[in-house]
Amino acid sequence: MSAHNKRVPTRTCVVCRQAYPKRQLTRIVRTPDQGVQIDPSGKLAGRGGYLCSNPRCWQVAVNTRALDQALKTALSEEERQTIARYAERAVS
Repeated sequence: MSAHNKRVPTRTCVVCRQAYPKRQLTRIVRTPDQGVQIDPSGKLAGRGGYLCSNPRCWQVAVNTRALDQALKTALSEEERQTIARYAERAVS
């Protein structure tokens, strides 16, 4: 009998372009009716992009158009501030 190797889904950080197991990344999603949100569950409907746990990637995502391009939308200043506040609390 051979050991059954379960496939681990991977996703790519939109800033550093490194692939990680999906559960190690944080999903940012553009929802049809609620704008751009942080989706810790990874289950919200909408177009998503992923960020790794590197604080620099979060800083670049907030200060550049990397997330805008990944989500195919223009982030509002309020959405950028929400992402920055989340990064301060959760990523370090």
